[in-house]
Amino acid sequence: MTPEPFRIAISQDVLDDLARRLAAARFAPDFANEDWSYGVPTRYLRELMTYWREGFDWRAQERTINRHPHFRVEIDGIPIHFMHIKGKGTAPLPLILTHGWPWSFWDFASLVDPLADPVSDGADPLDAFDLVIPSLPGFAFSTPLSRPFAIWETADLWVKLMDALGYERFGAHGGDFGVLVTEQLGHKYPERMLGVHLSPCPRRLDIWNVARPWADLVAGPLSGAAARDGRVIAWEARKVGHAVAQALSPQTLAAALHDSPVGLAAWLLERRRNWSDCGGDVETVFSKDQLLTNFTLYWATDSFVTSARLYRDSWKQEWRPSHTRQPMVEVPTGVSLLLSDLPPDADMRWLQGYFNLTMLREHAVGGHFAAAERPQAIVEDLRAFFRPMRKRSARMMACGVNT
Repeated sequence: MTPEPFRIAISQDVLDDLARRLAAARFAPDFANEDWSYGVPTRYLRELMTYWREGFDWRAQERTINRHPHFRVEIDGIPIHFMHIKGKGTAPLPLILTHGWPWSFWDFASLVDPLADPVSDGADPLDAFDLVIPSLPGFAFSTPLSRPFAIWETADLWVKLMDALGYERFGAHGGDFGVLVTEQLGHKYPERMLGVHLSPCPRRLDIWNVARPWADLVAGPLSGAAARDGRVIAWEARKVGHAVAQALSPQTLAAALHDSPVGLAAWLLERRRNWSDCGGDVETVFSKDQLLTNFTLYWATDSFVTSARLYRDSWKQEWRPSHTRQPMVEVPTGVSLLLSDLPPDADMRWLQGYFNLTMLREHAVGGHFAAAERPQAIVEDLRAFFRPMRKRSARMMACGVNT
């Protein structure tokens, strides 16, 4: 289980095939859809696909991504890709960052330099982190995945990964699916965790233990009359489209999206636009290059199907608690709530009983892709949240206690 250096280098044959498919695309007729009410408008999709074929420079993006050290390792028969960036500062704190869907590891790109090298960001060298940023199993270069895999199993792999890197205790941050991974680390492995930080919105670990997970995924903390409020229904319309298809028929969906880069782009683009705090204009948050880098990571690694299957596999494999202690996540927990990602009038008081909540910050700006949309806010929150853990570790080391 020794990590091996890895360099991202997509085959030119794959890129040439992508260009041919884009050139031969058969775009769907479209009308009365300027407001995206029927889904991604063909006009904008055609514009973006033309840029993907004629203007987008994957090799330039590849060089930027390869600026950081990458590795691959096999853990329990599952290939895991990760970036490992050593911190520049005083006693960097090890921190693992876990992305979600339809994210990739590269959604944390803007966090890397300020977290690993805080002086470069005008911050205190005492706030440095050693960063471990994996691709979830079945995503990007953590492929191929050849067995069903539930999201909370990832926590077991991450502990073994951190063991392989020599980290006995560490912190964790997660968004989207990464929230559940990070919560599971805090629940199942409290002796290993310094603390866990969640954004844009925590979820209960048993959220998939229901007959219709798409309903609870959307409603979250709402129920009864509140869930039928017109504002909530409008909010659901932006959030629910993927959940039913990917929980019920991910392989059927993949038959189309694995074959068509235009179809894949449309499916991922709609989420980027509808879930971000962009006011309806996705390019106010994500540039064309950012969007297409993400799409290329899914396309070139054949990873859409296994990323989508994570919904069904997590639903069919019930989450089981590792203990009955309260709070359910007993390690220090920080939350950065991005309010536009929440349903209207969401009641988040449940956080106090479910977590050992030591920090809660609300942000009026930013959406579901928290780290990519509001990187400076997440950086500042991570620094503030983990400072007490650093002081505690320093005191314990001064007393000769193994941290």
